[in-house]
Amino acid sequence: MELSDLVTFSAVARLGGITRAASELNTVQSNITQRVKALEAEIGTSLFERHSRGMTLTGAGRRLLPYAQRMAALSREAVLAARDDGEPRGPLAIGSLETTAAVRLPSLLAEFHRRHPAVQLSLRTATTADLVAAVLDGSLDGAFVAGPIEHADLSATTAFREELVLVTARHWKNLAELRAGTPASGPTALVFRSGCTYRQRLEQVLNEFGWPLAARFELGTLDGMIGCVAADMGVTLLPRAVVERRDLDESIRLHALKPSLSRVDTLFIQRRGAHQTSALQGLAACIGNGSQVIAA
Repeated sequence: MELSDLVTFSAVARLGGITRAASELNTVQSNITQRVKALEAEIGTSLFERHSRGMTLTGAGRRLLPYAQRMAALSREAVLAARDDGEPRGPLAIGSLETTAAVRLPSLLAEFHRRHPAVQLSLRTATTADLVAAVLDGSLDGAFVAGPIEHADLSATTAFREELVLVTARHWKNLAELRAGTPASGPTALVFRSGCTYRQRLEQVLNEFGWPLAARFELGTLDGMIGCVAADMGVTLLPRAVVERRDLDESIRLHALKPSLSRVDTLFIQRRGAHQTSALQGLAACIGNGSQVIAA
């Protein structure tokens, strides 16, 4: 069983299709297809169901996936460990929530780059669920995600503390007015895709306000989200620090919520037991130097 076939299989499983896997692995689609078919032939069963929307795992594929992920991660760790001479250098793949990357990470990453210029840092933004999966399968060395995270294979360090606020168009002066001026079903919830912790918290807020059936509208970018809120298309939930730094006071309004709904920690997660390279130790030191934990 070729390790490259398992890496390809894991990428197709995670991304849901040949095209996206080929793009991530920087190869042609025919090569991805050939490797998947070779692995299926060796195992003697289909690993994917092919359909118009992409590819989903069969029962055999689901059983194979965790082994393939562990083998691929272990192979990558072995190479990094052999090359690691104690001086932070080489590749470091980190993930983050888009909101965290926009506001919290620039100063931290700038400090890290000043200390360790030989590290080749790459940053991927995604939802908490996708980032957790990427850390577990070894495609990311660590990630900034919204807490709480409880997983036996992950360790977590608090990096930032955020206050989530309900964000509405400017003309809604308070929550009482919003409740009185919207349909019984509630305002449209503007959300990132499934797997976003802020989306889950917004759904909790709407449920407490008596709007469990409010319509959902998914957006892919922070700028698009805030623009739609400003146009009074709906409401969203974001960290106060994100929206206060965007100079949009004339078009949106922020509404404070009770602590049980508003408080959330941003955690830096790593795979427990994985080799911690010098580069990753350097980043962890920047996070843990005391100046990066910012209270809301």
